[in-house]
Amino acid sequence: MGISSTGLGSNLNVEAIVQKLVSVERKPIDNLNDASDKIKTKISVFGKIQSALSALRDASSKLTKPETWQSITATSSDATIVTATGGSGAAEGSYAMKVDKLAAAQSLSSPMFKKGDKLGGGTLTFELGTWGANASFTPKAGSSPKAVTIDPSRDSLEDVRDKINGAGAGVVASLVNDVNGSRLVIRSKDTGAENGFRLTAAPTNPPEPGKPSLADLAFGVAGQTSRMTEDMKASNAELTVNGLAITSATNTIDSAIDGVTFNVQKVGTATVTAAQDKDALKKVISDFVTAYNAAITLMRDNTKYDAETKTAATLQGDSTAVNMINRLRGAVSSGTTLPGAFAHLPDIGLTMGVNGTISINDTKFTKAISQRADIKQLFMGVDKVNKDNSGIATKLREMTDQMLGMDGALTTRTKGLQENLKSNGKRIDSLEDRVANYEKRLRRQYTALDTSMSNLGQKAGIVDKLSRMYG
Repeated sequence: MGISSTGLGSNLNVEAIVQKLVSVERKPIDNLNDASDKIKTKISVFGKIQSALSALRDASSKLTKPETWQSITATSSDATIVTATGGSGAAEGSYAMKVDKLAAAQSLSSPMFKKGDKLGGGTLTFELGTWGANASFTPKAGSSPKAVTIDPSRDSLEDVRDKINGAGAGVVASLVNDVNGSRLVIRSKDTGAENGFRLTAAPTNPPEPGKPSLADLAFGVAGQTSRMTEDMKASNAELTVNGLAITSATNTIDSAIDGVTFNVQKVGTATVTAAQDKDALKKVISDFVTAYNAAITLMRDNTKYDAETKTAATLQGDSTAVNMINRLRGAVSSGTTLPGAFAHLPDIGLTMGVNGTISINDTKFTKAISQRADIKQLFMGVDKVNKDNSGIATKLREMTDQMLGMDGALTTRTKGLQENLKSNGKRIDSLEDRVANYEKRLRRQYTALDTSMSNLGQKAGIVDKLSRMYG
């Protein structure tokens, strides 16, 4: 705003008068701004409630999934021989394990090379497959030979190693160094008898006697003298599970028993026991309680009235928020009459307090977890005739889905608040224009008044002078 000289001629405090009148005219704008701030606060709180309900929906949904109730934990009597992990769908029971042989990858080592030795250019060709009796070799189904070209200008042992590793030939090369020089070690990338390999060497130039050459790396090829040493043969794991013979290309066996994965470590015997994973189930239910308590506490704190301070929370009296609280509490407290040993949460040690939150009696809760089928019915059961009689998690999942849906209570309420905020903004813009015009009009009027009073003052001064002169 520019500097105004209004009032200089009349000695009136015109600026103060104009500002006071304008502030009165701005009162409706101030009221709308206050109302908009309250709406923004409500929208923010409903946003937090949305997040809390989403977490509750996810926690409830997890309790309605069959795999949650099928979790199995597996333990081994000797983890140095075999370890085991359980998963959904596994059958409970004990499994006698006898590991006769571990799966292994074929491993070859070259003769010793001196530092700075060059192998010359040429091609190395790798073929994956199975070695049989009398050095017979059967190529692996679906696999094709892989040629690795060695450039004569890059033919050191390190160069050869790098070219092999970059070729994707199903093998891994490395160097083993000692005081006498270096050896090139080549092993199958994967374990299992079908992942053995043979190696054909085709030097660009015929090797000279006594000098290093790519030919020194050949293995298992008829007509080529092999200087490579087979340090380990490719083999499958061999074991029995409850007397049933099993072979595996890897030391991880996940198909022998549904839902149980075995990892064999060494030859020997051990017993693996698969049982219900009570701790995992307790955690899922405890997470559900935590999510429910967080949602209820958030909504309760934002709808209450503090009698001591005589202040109302942001959503105090908001019918949407109050209704959501009542619906959630009703779904949890009503329980179910579906068949099973448990009808209500307190039956399994989960008790609702006067503030609406759930507390856990760990002793009673732990005991109830052993009755998995009954506790599953309490949470996951479905009543096809009366959905309000379904399991608690089933009801809460459907209820939170509705609240959070496109036409749900929470979405509708938030949308309505946003529309109110938008409407207030338009009204404020309109009133701002009116106040600006009002202020301009006031300044014009007071400027005219100031000029008139200044002229009157000047005329009065002349009359006074004349009366003195002729009086």
